[in-house]
Amino acid sequence: MQPDQIPLIDIAALSGGDLAARRAVAHAVGAACRDIGFFAITGHGIPATQMAQAFEAGQRLFELEAGAKEALSIRRHGHNRGYVALGVESLDEKAAPDLKEAYNLVWDGAPDRPANLWPPIAGWQTPVQAYFDAVLAVGRRLHRAFALDLGLAEDFFADKLDQPMATLRFLRYPPAPTTQSGTSGGAQAGAGAHTDYGNVTLLATDGVPGLQVQSRDGRWIDAPHLPGAFMCNIGDCLMRWSNDVYLSTPHRVGAPPRLRHSIAFFLDPNPDALVSALPGCVPAGQAPRHPPITAAEHLRQRLQATYGGEAG
Repeated sequence: MQPDQIPLIDIAALSGGDLAARRAVAHAVGAACRDIGFFAITGHGIPATQMAQAFEAGQRLFELEAGAKEALSIRRHGHNRGYVALGVESLDEKAAPDLKEAYNLVWDGAPDRPANLWPPIAGWQTPVQAYFDAVLAVGRRLHRAFALDLGLAEDFFADKLDQPMATLRFLRYPPAPTTQSGTSGGAQAGAGAHTDYGNVTLLATDGVPGLQVQSRDGRWIDAPHLPGAFMCNIGDCLMRWSNDVYLSTPHRVGAPPRLRHSIAFFLDPNPDALVSALPGCVPAGQAPRHPPITAAEHLRQRLQATYGGEAG
């Protein structure tokens, strides 16, 4: 694989009983995690109709009138739940605020966690929750590949993802403004350059270009749109867990040529999971690159930097 190439991997074998086939998928996933940090997947088992229903739900959500969205604002409710308006986030802390809207839903299966904010749209919750559950299952399946690739028991991550800090995020990016001559004007990004916070991200897009990935030599590469596939990338938490064997890669979303919708799923471990250098990831005679930290504290530090403490 070329160092600036985003591979396409069929992960169907991860659901099968052939260990050799699962190891082959794990090897391909691991190679991508070590190199560019991004990979696209097919064979995930989520039907195109279910993905289409999720995108329709996102469109209906952002079409709510401004007051209804503001009533669901993350600024009001905290806990990384609810609506994020244009200009609230700054994923690149040194650049202008992001030009995007977002809506966050989280895994709320534990009784001690605040409930989700469900928008007042008839019939909205059922298909969205089903999509959340489906993509969470894919994310957990990918962790079996990570474990195999890193020389761990295949189920190593299972008890660290049974009450995850998982977030489903609907995103809408307005088109780039145009000048009087009809050309694109302004340089404000839809999402500034950043690395993701957690273990792995699964992104579905509507085909409108915008996502760019930074190669190891600093060039920005346009990520391809592959219908029916998820674009996946490693986050800082798994990079830290693997003692930087896996690499989280800077990426950004430029102002798109037309309205752009995407749906991102961020999978972080259980809050009390101890993120400490994995066996076999620390060379003999060397100390781990990072001190141990709980997943909750890791995520708290990252959210505070993005929202200035307002996410809860």
